[in-house]
Amino acid sequence: MPPEFSPARGGGIVADPSARPDTVEADAIVTFLTEGGVGSGAVATVDAAADGVISRLASAGEITGKRYECVPILAPPRLRSGQIVVAGLGRREDVDAGVLHRAAATAARQLAGRPRARVAFVADARWTPRELEQAVAGAAVGMVGQDLYRAEKKRTSFGTTLWLGAADDVVARGGVIADGVNLARRLVNMPPDELYPQTFAEEAAGVAGRTGMEIEIWDEERLARERCQAILAVGRGSSRPPRLVLLRYRGVGGGTTPDLAFVGKGVTFDSGGLSLKPSESMLTMKCDMSGGAAVVAAAATIATLRLPVHLVAAVGLAENMTGPAAYKLGDVITARSGTTIEVHNTDAEGRVVLADVLDVVRGLSPGRIVDAATLTGACMVALGHDVAGLFANDQEWCDRVARAARAVGEPVWQMPMYPEYDDQIRSEVADIKNVGDGRWGGAITAAKFLERFVGGIPWTHVDIAGPAFAEKPRPWIDGGATGAFVRPLVELARGPG
Repeated sequence: MPPEFSPARGGGIVADPSARPDTVEADAIVTFLTEGGVGSGAVATVDAAADGVISRLASAGEITGKRYECVPILAPPRLRSGQIVVAGLGRREDVDAGVLHRAAATAARQLAGRPRARVAFVADARWTPRELEQAVAGAAVGMVGQDLYRAEKKRTSFGTTLWLGAADDVVARGGVIADGVNLARRLVNMPPDELYPQTFAEEAAGVAGRTGMEIEIWDEERLARERCQAILAVGRGSSRPPRLVLLRYRGVGGGTTPDLAFVGKGVTFDSGGLSLKPSESMLTMKCDMSGGAAVVAAAATIATLRLPVHLVAAVGLAENMTGPAAYKLGDVITARSGTTIEVHNTDAEGRVVLADVLDVVRGLSPGRIVDAATLTGACMVALGHDVAGLFANDQEWCDRVARAARAVGEPVWQMPMYPEYDDQIRSEVADIKNVGDGRWGGAITAAKFLERFVGGIPWTHVDIAGPAFAEKPRPWIDGGATGAFVRPLVELARGPG
């Protein structure tokens, strides 16, 4: 697979503002339909060019426009394409950037089941630039599967994706956003024997080189000098030592203080440590670095788009294993900040890793921090598989993060952070312990743990344990990594929304 963000990656996503459905040559033309019939807009243009075939099928009930329905019409009359694919958007009043992203991805995923040299998507003039960007990104994500190691691929990227009636700059931005999502997906889908702390850091270095970001990689010796005993403790049970990656993108002139910091959990495999997970829970734990993948991918996207922001992105990388030096229940760890942590569960390791990473970032004095982590199963119990949980020490900043996520169609929900939850992580022998009292409110007590390490900087924690990894395919994406929260982080970096 060619590297993302590389000018030589092949294929192409091309805009043609003036091309018409009746003149374009393509293996397929994709158009979008809301419930209630053809009506007006781009789909009406395609329908007219195809001698009314869409409206006839809609009248017969063969096409409904229901959300994510995809109906192929083979050998459409009067067109120079092999088929039309009509992608449903649901009710017109509910169409937004997220619906368009998933609908375009659904159509692309269906068509990518066999090689296609050229596929045309028809943009609607009523869409906003953001909506078009997300549709373009969705199509480019939908044609990429999780089958990195299969000899016979289930999905084949189109040779060329043509967007009719779309502006060049908007389509180009959508392609870059897709690169970011697909980078995160590829990293998460890689097996843990290939992607571990050192190789993740090498992947990040390659991305930095392709996008012009600065990078620092802290090995175990540097981590020890920097007093990052929390990361080192989690990584002690593995033969593969931890790393910390610091990426910096200076999109504005002057000053050394970042406007914004992204922090990601990068546990490249989580066995649970001595608090060992059952086998069925361990199978997908290559995904426990999804937050780190999202942070690296979002930073690369922001750098490629040349957004006017000074950004630092930090990822703490470790394997949580059961080797003879593994950290133990009852251990007391002194984190980089000087806070002492009593270990009550070695499977609550992500927050321990992030304790040091957040302290490193706090020392850089960013204006605001957002971290992304597959932190707790408790968040999935509360919100399910599709919704990320938000936890914050600053309401205005949390609201901005939520708006960015909703603007691109990723659902989030804010959870409470009442002071009473602090009592649940107080330890009798250390400053804090790494789990709360019992199983209740586990996502919140994990967030309260992280809050101890941000030093009062406006901060929002995003628990992506649910949406980061799809155990089964959805209409718009294959099973496996989803690239969750890459698009919201990019949207957030664009400024207040």
